Amino acid sequence: MKGYFLWSFIDNYEWEDGYQRRFGIVHCDYATQVRTPKLSARYYADVIRERRIL
Repeated sequence: MKGYFLWSFIDNYEWEDGYQRRFGIVHCDYATQVRTPKLSARYYADVIRERRIL
């Protein structure tokens, strides 16, 4: 596998919420555009590394 795009059913609803609620596995600071991985991103990286659900 050369790549993978993480998508969830909830992603369809984030457009409706605008900037009120945060979704995804990366936090984006809107003022600075700095992106910081959330805990769920680290978990997902471990799942990929281990090739199993932890």
